[in-house]
Amino acid sequence: MSPRRRVLTSCLGAAVVGLAPGCDKSKAPEPAPPASTTPSAPAPRSAGSLAVSKPAPDRVVAIGDLHGDLDATRRALRLAGAIDDKDAWVGGKLVVVQTGDLIDRGDDDRKVLDLFERLKTDAAKAGGEVVALVGNHEIMNGELDFRYVTRGAFSEFADVNPKDEGIARAASAVEAPARGRAAAFLPGGPYAQILARRPVVARVGDSIFVHGGVLPKHVRAGLDGLNEGTRRWLLGETRTPPKEITSEDGPLWTRTYSSAPGPSECATLDEALKALNAKRMVMGHTPQKPDISSACDEKAWRIDVGMSKYYAGNVEVLELRGDAVKVLKEGPAR
Repeated sequence: MSPRRRVLTSCLGAAVVGLAPGCDKSKAPEPAPPASTTPSAPAPRSAGSLAVSKPAPDRVVAIGDLHGDLDATRRALRLAGAIDDKDAWVGGKLVVVQTGDLIDRGDDDRKVLDLFERLKTDAAKAGGEVVALVGNHEIMNGELDFRYVTRGAFSEFADVNPKDEGIARAASAVEAPARGRAAAFLPGGPYAQILARRPVVARVGDSIFVHGGVLPKHVRAGLDGLNEGTRRWLLGETRTPPKEITSEDGPLWTRTYSSAPGPSECATLDEALKALNAKRMVMGHTPQKPDISSACDEKAWRIDVGMSKYYAGNVEVLELRGDAVKVLKEGPAR
Protein backbone atom coordinates (compact mmCIF):
# COMPACT_ATOMS: atom_id res chain seq x y z
CA MET A 1 0.00 0.00 0.00
CA SER A 2 1.44 3.37 -0.98
CA PRO A 3 1.94 6.12 1.67
CA ARG A 4 -0.74 8.18 -0.05
CA ARG A 5 -3.25 5.31 0.07
CA ARG A 6 -2.47 4.73 3.76
CA VAL A 7 -3.29 8.38 4.50
CA LEU A 8 -6.54 8.17 2.54
CA THR A 9 -7.57 4.92 4.24
CA SER A 10 -6.87 6.39 7.66
CA CYS A 11 -8.99 9.42 6.91
CA LEU A 12 -11.83 7.27 5.58
CA GLY A 13 -12.29 5.62 8.92
CA ALA A 14 -11.79 8.92 10.70
CA ALA A 15 -14.69 10.42 8.78
CA VAL A 16 -17.13 8.35 10.81
CA VAL A 17 -15.48 7.39 14.09
CA GLY A 18 -13.74 10.69 14.75
CA LEU A 19 -11.09 12.56 12.83
CA ALA A 20 -7.64 11.04 12.95
CA PRO A 21 -4.53 13.24 13.28
CA GLY A 22 -3.95 15.11 10.05
CA CYS A 23 -7.54 14.55 8.85
CA ASP A 24 -9.23 17.68 10.25
CA LYS A 25 -11.12 18.77 7.14
CA SER A 26 -12.43 21.91 8.83
CA LYS A 27 -8.88 23.28 8.79
CA ALA A 28 -7.64 21.58 5.66
CA PRO A 29 -6.66 23.75 2.68
CA GLU A 30 -7.59 22.88 -0.86
CA PRO A 31 -5.61 19.70 -1.56
CA ALA A 32 -2.61 19.49 -3.81
CA PRO A 33 -3.21 17.39 -6.90
CA PRO A 34 -2.32 13.73 -6.58
CA ALA A 35 0.74 12.42 -8.31
CA SER A 36 0.13 11.18 -11.84
CA THR A 37 2.09 8.42 -13.48
CA THR A 38 0.81 6.92 -16.70
CA PRO A 39 -1.08 9.12 -19.19
CA SER A 40 -4.00 7.55 -21.01
CA ALA A 41 -5.60 10.30 -23.08
CA PRO A 42 -5.97 9.46 -26.76
CA ALA A 43 -4.34 11.66 -29.35
CA PRO A 44 -6.45 14.68 -30.32
CA ARG A 45 -8.07 15.05 -33.72
CA SER A 46 -7.19 18.72 -33.88
CA ALA A 47 -5.30 20.76 -31.30
CA GLY A 48 -7.67 23.71 -31.41
CA SER A 49 -10.90 21.79 -31.72
CA LEU A 50 -13.49 21.43 -28.99
CA ALA A 51 -16.33 19.02 -29.71
CA VAL A 52 -18.27 20.04 -26.59
CA SER A 53 -19.29 23.33 -28.12
CA LYS A 54 -22.63 25.15 -28.17
CA PRO A 55 -23.69 28.13 -30.28
CA ALA A 56 -24.30 31.32 -28.37
CA PRO A 57 -27.81 31.32 -26.86
CA ASP A 58 -29.69 34.45 -25.86
CA ARG A 59 -28.68 33.97 -22.25
CA VAL A 60 -26.07 31.90 -20.39
CA VAL A 61 -25.66 31.74 -16.62
CA ALA A 62 -22.49 30.26 -15.10
CA ILE A 63 -22.44 28.84 -11.57
CA GLY A 64 -19.28 28.10 -9.60
CA ASP A 65 -18.34 25.57 -6.92
CA LEU A 66 -21.24 24.30 -4.76
CA HIS A 67 -19.50 21.68 -2.61
CA GLY A 68 -22.35 19.50 -1.43
CA ASP A 69 -24.67 22.29 -0.29
CA LEU A 70 -28.21 21.72 -1.60
CA ASP A 71 -29.55 24.99 -0.18
CA ALA A 72 -26.85 27.06 -1.90
CA THR A 73 -27.42 25.08 -5.10
CA ARG A 74 -31.12 25.87 -5.13
CA ARG A 75 -30.51 29.53 -4.34
CA ALA A 76 -27.96 29.85 -7.15
CA LEU A 77 -30.29 28.18 -9.65
CA ARG A 78 -33.18 30.41 -8.60
CA LEU A 79 -30.97 33.48 -8.86
CA ALA A 80 -30.13 32.33 -12.37
CA GLY A 81 -33.82 32.08 -13.24
CA ALA A 82 -33.47 28.35 -13.86
CA ILE A 83 -35.84 26.85 -11.25
CA ASP A 84 -38.81 27.85 -9.13
CA ASP A 85 -39.44 27.27 -5.41
CA LYS A 86 -40.34 23.64 -6.13
CA ASP A 87 -37.12 23.00 -8.08
CA ALA A 88 -38.98 22.82 -11.40
CA TRP A 89 -37.20 24.11 -14.51
CA VAL A 90 -38.57 27.55 -15.46
CA GLY A 91 -35.57 28.76 -17.46
CA GLY A 92 -37.02 28.07 -20.90
CA LYS A 93 -34.13 28.29 -23.39
CA LEU A 94 -31.64 29.36 -20.74
CA VAL A 95 -28.24 27.61 -20.80
CA VAL A 96 -26.73 26.96 -17.36
CA VAL A 97 -23.05 26.03 -17.10
CA GLN A 98 -21.74 24.73 -13.77
CA THR A 99 -17.95 24.65 -13.58
CA GLY A 100 -17.42 21.60 -11.36
CA ASP A 101 -16.89 20.74 -7.69
CA LEU A 102 -20.50 19.92 -6.94
CA ILE A 103 -19.28 17.55 -4.24
CA ASP A 104 -17.10 17.31 -1.09
CA ARG A 105 -17.07 19.48 2.03
CA GLY A 106 -20.89 19.29 2.41
CA ASP A 107 -23.48 16.66 3.33
CA ASP A 108 -25.69 16.91 0.23
CA ASP A 109 -23.43 15.50 -2.50
CA ARG A 110 -25.91 12.95 -3.83
CA LYS A 111 -28.88 15.32 -3.72
CA VAL A 112 -26.94 17.99 -5.61
CA LEU A 113 -25.74 15.53 -8.26
CA ASP A 114 -29.23 14.10 -8.68
CA LEU A 115 -30.80 17.55 -8.99
CA PHE A 116 -28.43 18.53 -11.80
CA GLU A 117 -29.09 15.26 -13.61
CA ARG A 118 -32.84 15.81 -13.47
CA LEU A 119 -32.54 19.43 -14.57
CA LYS A 120 -30.48 18.38 -17.60
CA THR A 121 -33.48 16.39 -18.82
CA ASP A 122 -36.07 19.01 -17.87
CA ALA A 123 -34.11 21.87 -19.46
CA ALA A 124 -33.71 19.96 -22.72
CA LYS A 125 -37.47 19.42 -22.94
CA ALA A 126 -37.97 23.18 -22.65
CA GLY A 127 -35.33 24.06 -25.24
CA GLY A 128 -32.69 24.99 -22.66
CA GLU A 129 -29.60 23.18 -21.48
CA VAL A 130 -27.63 22.37 -18.34
CA VAL A 131 -23.92 21.81 -18.93
CA ALA A 132 -22.13 20.51 -15.83
CA LEU A 133 -18.34 20.13 -15.91
CA VAL A 134 -16.09 17.92 -13.83
CA GLY A 135 -13.92 19.56 -11.20
CA ASN A 136 -10.90 18.32 -9.31
CA HIS A 137 -13.09 17.00 -6.47
CA GLU A 138 -15.09 14.80 -8.83
CA ILE A 139 -11.84 13.29 -10.10
CA MET A 140 -10.52 12.85 -6.55
CA ASN A 141 -13.59 10.80 -5.68
CA GLY A 142 -13.03 8.64 -8.74
CA GLU A 143 -9.57 7.92 -7.32
CA LEU A 144 -11.09 7.15 -3.87
CA ASP A 145 -9.52 10.28 -2.42
CA PHE A 146 -12.19 10.94 0.21
CA ARG A 147 -10.31 13.39 2.46
CA TYR A 148 -12.96 16.06 2.00
CA VAL A 149 -16.07 13.88 2.35
CA THR A 150 -18.28 14.57 5.37
CA ARG A 151 -19.99 11.98 7.53
CA GLY A 152 -23.36 12.83 6.01
CA ALA A 153 -22.04 12.55 2.47
CA PHE A 154 -20.72 9.06 3.19
CA SER A 155 -24.09 7.89 4.48
CA GLU A 156 -25.91 9.27 1.42
CA PHE A 157 -24.34 6.54 -0.72
CA ALA A 158 -24.63 3.67 1.76
CA ASP A 159 -27.25 1.88 -0.36
CA VAL A 160 -25.14 1.72 -3.54
CA ASN A 161 -24.57 -1.96 -4.35
CA PRO A 162 -22.68 -2.41 -7.62
CA LYS A 163 -23.59 -5.23 -9.99
CA ASP A 164 -20.08 -5.26 -11.42
CA GLU A 165 -17.98 -7.78 -9.48
CA GLY A 166 -14.75 -5.87 -9.99
CA ILE A 167 -16.21 -2.67 -8.58
CA ALA A 168 -17.76 -4.60 -5.69
CA ARG A 169 -14.40 -6.17 -4.80
CA ALA A 170 -12.58 -2.84 -4.98
CA ALA A 171 -15.24 -1.10 -2.87
CA SER A 172 -15.11 -3.83 -0.25
CA ALA A 173 -11.42 -3.08 0.30
CA VAL A 174 -12.13 0.29 1.94
CA GLU A 175 -13.56 0.89 5.41
CA ALA A 176 -17.23 0.00 5.79
CA PRO A 177 -18.56 3.59 6.07
CA ALA A 178 -17.04 4.48 2.69
CA ARG A 179 -17.91 1.37 0.69
CA GLY A 180 -21.13 2.69 -0.80
CA ARG A 181 -19.45 5.89 -1.90
CA ALA A 182 -16.52 3.96 -3.32
CA ALA A 183 -18.93 1.75 -5.27
CA ALA A 184 -20.64 4.88 -6.61
CA PHE A 185 -17.53 6.76 -7.75
CA LEU A 186 -15.06 4.06 -8.76
CA PRO A 187 -14.60 4.19 -12.56
CA GLY A 188 -17.51 2.27 -14.04
CA GLY A 189 -19.71 2.86 -10.98
CA PRO A 190 -23.13 4.53 -11.31
CA TYR A 191 -22.05 8.03 -10.34
CA ALA A 192 -18.76 7.75 -12.21
CA GLN A 193 -20.88 6.99 -15.29
CA ILE A 194 -22.84 10.19 -14.65
CA LEU A 195 -19.60 12.16 -14.38
CA ALA A 196 -18.33 10.52 -17.57
CA ARG A 197 -21.00 12.43 -19.49
CA ARG A 198 -19.53 15.71 -18.27
CA PRO A 199 -16.69 17.44 -20.09
CA VAL A 200 -13.55 18.90 -18.60
CA VAL A 201 -13.70 21.88 -20.96
CA ALA A 202 -16.71 23.23 -22.83
CA ARG A 203 -17.40 26.16 -25.10
CA VAL A 204 -20.63 28.15 -25.28
CA GLY A 205 -20.57 30.93 -27.83
CA ASP A 206 -17.38 32.95 -27.41
CA SER A 207 -16.72 31.70 -23.87
CA ILE A 208 -14.57 28.79 -22.65
CA PHE A 209 -15.72 27.15 -19.42
CA VAL A 210 -13.40 25.07 -17.24
CA HIS A 211 -12.86 24.37 -13.55
CA GLY A 212 -9.28 25.66 -13.16
CA GLY A 213 -8.09 27.07 -16.46
CA VAL A 214 -6.94 26.19 -19.96
CA LEU A 215 -3.29 26.88 -20.75
CA PRO A 216 -1.88 27.10 -24.29
CA LYS A 217 -0.19 23.71 -23.88
CA HIS A 218 -3.58 22.13 -23.15
CA VAL A 219 -4.91 23.53 -26.41
CA ARG A 220 -1.90 22.22 -28.29
CA ALA A 221 -2.29 18.78 -26.71
CA GLY A 222 -5.95 18.72 -27.74
CA LEU A 223 -8.97 19.48 -25.58
CA ASP A 224 -11.14 16.90 -27.30
CA GLY A 225 -8.60 14.23 -26.41
CA LEU A 226 -8.61 15.43 -22.81
CA ASN A 227 -12.40 15.25 -22.60
CA GLU A 228 -12.46 11.83 -24.22
CA GLY A 229 -9.63 10.42 -22.11
CA THR A 230 -11.36 11.52 -18.92
CA ARG A 231 -14.64 10.04 -20.11
CA ARG A 232 -13.07 6.69 -20.88
CA TRP A 233 -11.34 6.54 -17.49
CA LEU A 234 -14.55 7.34 -15.59
CA LEU A 235 -16.32 4.60 -17.53
CA GLY A 236 -13.63 2.16 -16.48
CA GLU A 237 -12.32 1.68 -20.01
CA THR A 238 -8.77 2.82 -19.14
CA ARG A 239 -6.77 2.29 -15.96
CA THR A 240 -5.63 5.86 -15.34
CA PRO A 241 -6.94 9.33 -16.10
CA PRO A 242 -5.10 11.61 -18.54
CA LYS A 243 -1.99 13.01 -16.88
CA GLU A 244 -3.28 16.57 -17.35
CA ILE A 245 -6.27 15.82 -15.12
CA THR A 246 -4.15 15.19 -12.04
CA SER A 247 -1.22 17.53 -12.70
CA GLU A 248 -0.74 20.73 -10.75
CA ASP A 249 -0.93 22.90 -13.85
CA GLY A 250 -3.75 20.90 -15.45
CA PRO A 251 -7.16 22.35 -16.37
CA LEU A 252 -8.72 21.24 -13.07
CA TRP A 253 -5.92 22.42 -10.76
CA THR A 254 -4.18 25.46 -12.22
CA ARG A 255 -4.65 28.85 -10.57
CA THR A 256 -2.71 30.74 -13.24
CA TYR A 257 -5.59 33.07 -14.05
CA SER A 258 -7.53 32.97 -10.80
CA SER A 259 -5.12 33.86 -7.99
CA ALA A 260 -3.37 37.13 -8.84
CA PRO A 261 -2.60 37.15 -12.56
CA GLY A 262 -0.08 39.69 -13.78
CA PRO A 263 1.07 40.67 -17.28
CA SER A 264 2.76 37.30 -17.86
CA GLU A 265 -0.31 35.28 -16.87
CA CYS A 266 -2.59 37.52 -18.91
CA ALA A 267 -0.34 37.06 -21.93
CA THR A 268 -0.67 33.30 -21.43
CA LEU A 269 -4.45 33.67 -21.33
CA ASP A 270 -4.40 35.75 -24.51
CA GLU A 271 -2.44 32.99 -26.24
CA ALA A 272 -4.90 30.31 -25.14
CA LEU A 273 -7.96 32.34 -26.14
CA LYS A 274 -6.44 33.22 -29.51
CA ALA A 275 -5.77 29.54 -30.19
CA LEU A 276 -9.41 28.78 -29.38
CA ASN A 277 -10.79 31.86 -31.16
CA ALA A 278 -12.64 32.78 -27.96
CA LYS A 279 -13.18 36.03 -26.09
CA ARG A 280 -13.15 34.96 -22.46
CA MET A 281 -12.56 32.11 -20.04
CA VAL A 282 -14.89 31.37 -17.10
CA MET A 283 -13.50 29.29 -14.24
CA GLY A 284 -14.10 28.20 -10.64
CA HIS A 285 -11.72 26.39 -8.25
CA THR A 286 -10.18 29.40 -6.48
CA PRO A 287 -12.58 31.19 -4.09
CA GLN A 288 -12.95 34.90 -4.71
CA LYS A 289 -13.99 37.03 -1.78
CA PRO A 290 -16.37 38.64 -1.52
CA ASP A 291 -17.62 38.63 -5.12
CA ILE A 292 -17.17 37.14 -8.58
CA SER A 293 -14.22 38.94 -10.14
CA SER A 294 -12.57 39.47 -13.51
CA ALA A 295 -8.95 39.84 -14.56
CA CYS A 296 -6.90 40.42 -17.70
CA ASP A 297 -9.25 43.08 -19.14
CA GLU A 298 -12.32 40.95 -18.37
CA LYS A 299 -10.99 38.02 -20.37
CA ALA A 300 -10.81 35.90 -17.19
CA TRP A 301 -13.90 35.53 -15.03
CA ARG A 302 -13.46 33.81 -11.64
CA ILE A 303 -16.87 32.61 -10.40
CA ASP A 304 -16.10 30.49 -7.33
CA VAL A 305 -17.28 32.68 -4.46
CA GLY A 306 -17.48 29.93 -1.83
CA MET A 307 -21.29 29.68 -1.89
CA SER A 308 -21.38 26.51 0.23
CA LYS A 309 -21.84 26.39 4.00
CA TYR A 310 -18.21 25.34 4.32
CA TYR A 311 -16.97 28.66 2.94
CA ALA A 312 -19.99 30.82 3.93
CA GLY A 313 -19.66 33.05 0.88
CA ASN A 314 -22.23 35.03 -1.07
CA VAL A 315 -24.57 33.40 -3.56
CA GLU A 316 -23.65 34.87 -6.95
CA VAL A 317 -23.78 33.75 -10.58
CA LEU A 318 -22.46 35.14 -13.84
CA GLU A 319 -24.84 36.12 -16.64
CA LEU A 320 -23.74 36.39 -20.27
CA ARG A 321 -25.91 37.98 -22.96
CA GLY A 322 -23.90 38.32 -26.13
CA ASP A 323 -20.86 40.42 -25.18
CA ALA A 324 -22.53 41.76 -22.04
CA VAL A 325 -21.32 40.12 -18.84
CA LYS A 326 -23.06 40.78 -15.53
CA VAL A 327 -22.71 39.47 -11.98
CA LEU A 328 -26.04 38.58 -10.39
CA LYS A 329 -26.03 38.83 -6.60
CA GLU A 330 -28.50 37.40 -4.14
CA GLY A 331 -26.98 39.02 -1.09
CA PRO A 332 -25.04 37.75 1.95
CA ALA A 333 -25.27 34.03 2.64
CA ARG A 334 -26.01 32.49 6.01
